[in-house]
Amino acid sequence: MNNGNEKNLAVLIDADNVSAKYIKSLLNEVSNHGTPTIKRIYGDWTSTRMSSWKNVLLSHSITPIQQYSYTTGKNSTDASLIIDAMDILYGNKVDGFCIVSSDSDFTRLASRLRETGMYVLGMGEKKTPKPFISACEQFKYLEVLGSVDDKKEAAADKLPTVKESNVTTKKTLTAAITAIVEESSGDDGWVSLSEVGSKLSRRYPDFDTRNYGYKNLSSLVKSLKKFKLELRKVTNSNKRHNYISTI
Repeated sequence: MNNGNEKNLAVLIDADNVSAKYIKSLLNEVSNHGTPTIKRIYGDWTSTRMSSWKNVLLSHSITPIQQYSYTTGKNSTDASLIIDAMDILYGNKVDGFCIVSSDSDFTRLASRLRETGMYVLGMGEKKTPKPFISACEQFKYLEVLGSVDDKKEAAADKLPTVKESNVTTKKTLTAAITAIVEESSGDDGWVSLSEVGSKLSRRYPDFDTRNYGYKNLSSLVKSLKKFKLELRKVTNSNKRHNYISTI
């Protein structure tokens, strides 16, 4: 395990429930959270459905794990991924896991890993059931990650959004931020914006400013028009940090 600040992560991908078109975007996002020391992908590689994945595995150094579909209607890929995850957990070589799937069958796995103190990052399409999202410490929508990368390549300013029905609504988000500010602010009514962001992520695992079309939390908060932001100089430093209070 890594004794520094950087997390060593095991990236486990369910090829049956994720499209290969997201591979670059999801690995880029993983690098924002830690170092992917283990990268494995699970599926029946004898199936023609896996052809799109076969083309990207070598270029991204992902190890394919063969799992035959012994019985129609039974997802043996799930069992194989879960068994490997527990083996990796007890091997004590990683600080966290990234589980890439849109399948609710991994809900219990995510919960079990977090019970042992593991960091769990989930990734999946917007069809992912809420129980799996809630079981992860953080959850990222692949459609958003992919669209953001496409926009970067096109040098566009406006980021795409996920339909509001798939994420925490702005109304709920505004109420949550208000509550956090009231709970955490000092006597002057102000609190660090980074602290608010951390608490939001813990309360809503799928919270990501990119879901709403904004690159950072300060831009999103400004758009809500319910809060005041103020840049304050950090003591004994030239750095400035955003603070937030309610209007």
